[in-house]
Amino acid sequence: MSNKKEIIIKATKLKKSFITGDTEQTIFENLDLNIYRGDFTVIMGSSGAGKSTLMYSLSGMDRPSSGEVVWNDKTITSLSDDRLAIFRRKNCGFVFQQIYLLDKMSLMDNVLTASALSGASKKDSVKYAKELFELVNIPEITRKKFPSQVSGGEAQRAGIVRAVINKPEILFADEPTGALNSNNSTAVLDVFTKLHNDGQSIILVTHDKKTALRGNRVLYVKDGMIYGECDLGVYTNESKDREAKLNNFLTEMGW
Repeated sequence: MSNKKEIIIKATKLKKSFITGDTEQTIFENLDLNIYRGDFTVIMGSSGAGKSTLMYSLSGMDRPSSGEVVWNDKTITSLSDDRLAIFRRKNCGFVFQQIYLLDKMSLMDNVLTASALSGASKKDSVKYAKELFELVNIPEITRKKFPSQVSGGEAQRAGIVRAVINKPEILFADEPTGALNSNNSTAVLDVFTKLHNDGQSIILVTHDKKTALRGNRVLYVKDGMIYGECDLGVYTNESKDREAKLNNFLTEMGW
């Protein structure tokens, strides 16, 4: 039996640049990348290296200046804006550093509102939402509260539930622990680990080594290209060997 991984996203010759006055600023160019089903892919790099820009280009949240992004044989870079929005809604979940929950809705209603956009029945959505809230350790009493009434960690975990309620093919996360304290960060990272162990494909952008340790594949973006890659294997715990391997990799990359 072949152990070859299945490709979900194939990016070819990606370029992203911005025009400021008469100057073109190139973020990355001629970038090729495969994303594999079931991987927890972490994207690292120095500030301004284009980590988030790359993630948004892969997800269809932003369009590359040129090149091609193919999801399971569907070329999303050729889709119209309306069709691309529908594609994202069906295939992508997003978690950001800023927690964009609706202030006047409970945590549960925030999740169910996102689910309603998919056309799922309310009965099925409520059942699955309860399962997810249990997964992220948010009790029923807390689910009824408004975002302003819960901790940052609870709000972010609810944001993850909202992101995966429609069973996205890939969960995208941009610095999801950047605004959280150490305890809340660990709780959120534990959720990502649980989701990955259950088969969720994840792409996560971070500058934090503790967060990166949760991934099985770490990519380093530098000078407009994928400068290096580190295979950490499936996360079990933050062993000294795992941490040393990541530290050595990042040192080689010039971190």
